[in-house]
Amino acid sequence: MKSDEIMDVALRRGFIFPSSEIYGGFSGFYDYGHLGTLMRRKWEDVWRKHYLKLNPNFFEIDATNIMPKNVFVGSGHIENFNDPLTECDNCHSRFRADHLIEEFLERSAEGMATDEMSKLLKENNIPCPKCGGQLLDVKMFNMMFEISVGSTGESEVAYLRPETAQGAFLTFKRSFNTLRGKLPMGLAIIGRAYRNEISPRQGFYRLREFNQAELQIFFDPDTIEDHPNFDSIKDVKLRMFPLQNRSTGEVDDITASDLNKNYGIPKFYIYHLTKIQEFYLDIMKFPRKLFRFRELSADERAFYNKIHWDVEVYTESLGGYKEMGGLHYRTDHDLGGHQSASGEKLDVNIEGKKFIPHVLELSFGVDRNFWTLLDVFYKDEGDRKVISLPKLVAPFRAGIFPLQKKGDLEKVAKNVYDSLSECYDVFYDDSGSIGRRYRRQDEIGTPFGITIDFQTLEDNTVTIRERDSMDQHRVKIEDIWKNI
Repeated sequence: MKSDEIMDVALRRGFIFPSSEIYGGFSGFYDYGHLGTLMRRKWEDVWRKHYLKLNPNFFEIDATNIMPKNVFVGSGHIENFNDPLTECDNCHSRFRADHLIEEFLERSAEGMATDEMSKLLKENNIPCPKCGGQLLDVKMFNMMFEISVGSTGESEVAYLRPETAQGAFLTFKRSFNTLRGKLPMGLAIIGRAYRNEISPRQGFYRLREFNQAELQIFFDPDTIEDHPNFDSIKDVKLRMFPLQNRSTGEVDDITASDLNKNYGIPKFYIYHLTKIQEFYLDIMKFPRKLFRFRELSADERAFYNKIHWDVEVYTESLGGYKEMGGLHYRTDHDLGGHQSASGEKLDVNIEGKKFIPHVLELSFGVDRNFWTLLDVFYKDEGDRKVISLPKLVAPFRAGIFPLQKKGDLEKVAKNVYDSLSECYDVFYDDSGSIGRRYRRQDEIGTPFGITIDFQTLEDNTVTIRERDSMDQHRVKIEDIWKNI
């Protein structure tokens, strides 16, 4: 299976490792190795550059991972952030009931009530996947990690944040005042979130500790029907999978203007759809046919979302289209909820107009995107394995290969390494045959190999070998920059 091949490369080369492995660890937790850390950091940097430049009033902030219980009372997570749980009567293993229904009956269970899921489990004799025992009635399970803050006898209940978004909502008023009271205002957070998943599955796709990249855009709800730059994207064709296409599975190419005219999607929302598609197709270089926006029904979308389209990419290792993120119109649910729960005024006054801003959320799972890049760009060509990662997210831009470990070749090679490493992450490798060195870098996604040989000493040129085409050409050392 492709997932096994990718995981083998990931473990063997240093992309990811099971967390606390020598002690057995927990499912749903992974550590990033040296390659994974480099690659994830690059993805995050590209994400920042793309989304924060959409508006001069978009900025990145940071927020704590631990928050008081009342935060999640106000946000609605205490009451609503639940997954359906069933337990085996024999071995007492616990499972996501909706996942079991989807796997055994090949039908979606999103939006189903617990009693309906219990009925399906019993009527279809769905057994415990571990021991074959009988499954008990389904109940809802809150996925947040509860902790205590303070010394014994003085501790208060708190939670690890289940999403990064709350940090932006809690700092909204101070940020708004600091940024001179302008809307739209965007607050981005890239960081860790925590969900006590009942039964983490699909390896790196569903984790209990994970990384998110989210942008909360606060805006005047009266402006949602327009965007100042809409005309620049009105003819862009978007890969859409609306609800009415569920029976056929067809993905439609629909222009931004037609989405507004025929589907009633607001222009402000559509504009950001186009920028998400641009990120995946033009920057991350995913093949167009593997990408789509999937519309969620009222029963499927999160309790706080009025409009919700998931961002999906087809992944062979995960068995089909998988969610990478989403575009969520959260209305004033968040600020309104926190205003009510805290008693603090979170409305704004702009030119005499008082209102609670609405929120458009661009939310992405960093780890899911990381794994999907490995999936989409991994190829087994028989004599070599290669991950054709886009240059912007490849752990190393180039490998530096001297044909001789010592002497003048080593001196030149290290000078090349020192020069390039000022701007790029590059890898120095003087071990093994040049063919083996190429293959090692191909397997970790390095776009270029730079060989320093004896001709280099004669004419100050090096050989640059391209990962995808395997073409080789010689260039002057001072021209390496232009070729990588």
